[in-house]
Amino acid sequence: QVQLVESGGGLVQPGGSLRLSCAASGNFFSRYTMSWYRQAPGMQRELVAVMVSGGSTNYADSVKGRFTISRDNAKNTVFLQMNSLRPEDTAVYYCKALLVGRPYWGQGTQVTVSS
Repeated sequence: QVQLVESGGGLVQPGGSLRLSCAASGNFFSRYTMSWYRQAPGMQRELVAVMVSGGSTNYADSVKGRFTISRDNAKNTVFLQMNSLRPEDTAVYYCKALLVGRPYWGQGTQVTVSS
């Protein structure tokens, strides 16, 4: 069983930045594929960014050049640096861990971009 706890969400003005963190339990964190998803009200959950165990990354087109996913395997933590935030980035952001095909989800953290 893997437990994930997100933090770092909040209210930010357009153009601002936030850094989300997701701390994972377990002994095999370096082997996990880690992802960030988001879900806006009335919308489906969508993939924002993913980082595989080897370090390769991929991003949704809507966040390329603005968001960066990274991980610290020594601290069992994955991050999402979000810059140049827009109102359309407003959503609940979820962390997901994938190990041997089994997904684990965090509880989510709210990000609101508004003036």
